[in-house]
Amino acid sequence: MPALYGFDAYSPGEVARRVENVGVAKARLPLVQTALLGVLAGAFIGLGALVYTLVVSDGTLGFAASRLLGGLCFSLGLILVSVAGAELFTGNNLLAMAWADGRITTLELLRNWVVVCAANFAGAAGLAVLVWLSGHAEMNGSAVARTALNIAAAKTALPWQEAFFKGVLCNVLVCMAVWMAMAARSVADKVLAIVFPITAFVAAGFEHSIANMYFIPLGMLLAETQAAAGAAHPTLGWGGMFGNLVPVIAGNLVGGSVLVALVYHLIYRHAAPSSELPRERR
Repeated sequence: MPALYGFDAYSPGEVARRVENVGVAKARLPLVQTALLGVLAGAFIGLGALVYTLVVSDGTLGFAASRLLGGLCFSLGLILVSVAGAELFTGNNLLAMAWADGRITTLELLRNWVVVCAANFAGAAGLAVLVWLSGHAEMNGSAVARTALNIAAAKTALPWQEAFFKGVLCNVLVCMAVWMAMAARSVADKVLAIVFPITAFVAAGFEHSIANMYFIPLGMLLAETQAAAGAAHPTLGWGGMFGNLVPVIAGNLVGGSVLVALVYHLIYRHAAPSSELPRERR
């Protein structure tokens, strides 16, 4: 449809085919390559979270301005993942399209999700340790440390149902950002496609499991070095971290794999010619 898609972008139907083909390739990457790319993605998302924390620690900004500017800066994470190349669990929820079309097995799908999620945790938490050791949180008269503690404490105190539904909404927007980036033919197009959905989910306060793998460990480390702060945040601990991550990961899965991947599969791929590519037995 050149009249509608005349800016050298892929049409939605073409994007669906590309997402599915990329999903097959991702599901069959060697284990070591998948894990290393997952570590990178966790660190990249952590870098976006680091800059977000820095921005919102500035008390001179108004609420809306700090959320919007912080969300814009957080977009750095997915831009790095998309342009530099990495394996991100929340974006890889789109592999459900290839699974629904029978092109990857259930085992291949779950293997990718488990390996990438674990590697993302290693990368995000590892970056949190490096940031803690660097003394970065002492910037702005330790306002960055106080902000990081408050962010982590607020996340670990969320009721599970709230964390779940915030996770659902978050990954709808994240997967839409990935989807639209797949329509792009240039780096500039990818960046523009990513920025608005990511800014929206961060500004709205939705929950991203991989970002929380940076925020919460950093908060735990900072609380341990500041006894008074630790006493003020009783939810900051291993129990609080997994109490957040379990419902948020579940919500991210529903938002990305069901509300984006499977919906677009029904729209564009369910009736696609079966001769396009061979199907796999499940």
